Amino acid sequence: MISFNNIKYVLAASILSLGLSGCSKNTENKDTAQTDTTATSSIEQIKKNGVVRIGVFSDKPPFGYLDAEGKNQGFDVEIAKHVAKDLLGDENKVQFVLTEAANRVEYLKSNKVDIIFANFTVTPERKEVVDFAKPYLKVALGVVSPKDHPVTDISQLKDKVLLVNKGTTADSYFTKQYPDIKLQKYEQNTETFAALKDGRGAALAHDNLLVLAWAKENPDYSVGITTLGEHDLIAPAVKKGDKELLDWLNKDLEKLGKEGVIHQAYEKTLKPVYGDTIPAKDLIVE
Repeated sequence: MISFNNIKYVLAASILSLGLSGCSKNTENKDTAQTDTTATSSIEQIKKNGVVRIGVFSDKPPFGYLDAEGKNQGFDVEIAKHVAKDLLGDENKVQFVLTEAANRVEYLKSNKVDIIFANFTVTPERKEVVDFAKPYLKVALGVVSPKDHPVTDISQLKDKVLLVNKGTTADSYFTKQYPDIKLQKYEQNTETFAALKDGRGAALAHDNLLVLAWAKENPDYSVGITTLGEHDLIAPAVKKGDKELLDWLNKDLEKLGKEGVIHQAYEKTLKPVYGDTIPAKDLIVE
């Protein structure tokens, strides 16, 4: 026979159980609501913000740099403007976020940018942490040095200092392939090239397109090694797993290629630098 006290305990337990069950359902509903809220697609969020944030370089002419008026210019910037126009209907609805080689991945991961258009070379390591879209440029490594002490072969760098930028393909390549070469690393391109001029290194390794352009503006220096390592591709990137934005970007880049926009960007920004020494077909991917 169940006593009154036992009945009270059973009733109390039942009420508590129902209360907890109700709380659980409410919690689930709240969690579901929160999930629904945060499930807004990246493209919807960009359109809601009214601006697309694109990471570009500020110190890597002719690809991404600030002109005398502080405006973003360069090959990457030209293409990025067209992407913004196709996405939001106005090329001015783009917020250029200045980035450096070493923080391109982090800017995507931390949601500081929507897309990276900062001369981003596609590598297996990077493909593990970001999603690359369709490539638009071909590149290899090059080595620039003073004309009076030219470096024309890697063997000449033994027991000497080679200047590189942190997080670049040059940094990765020499670290893996030539661990005996002493590397001196800098965050910004301006710092690295200043170090070369100051004699802090025997040579500087970077994308061959960049060092070729820089040497033209600095005639006391020459690119003794014009092509090094494998030929790589340069492409924009989005946050890992953002398939919607990636698919849209791929379709847009394909459209821009067919419309001749990428070639026009080459004619405007790269051809004045390289002239006819490098055919457009050897550089751009359309």
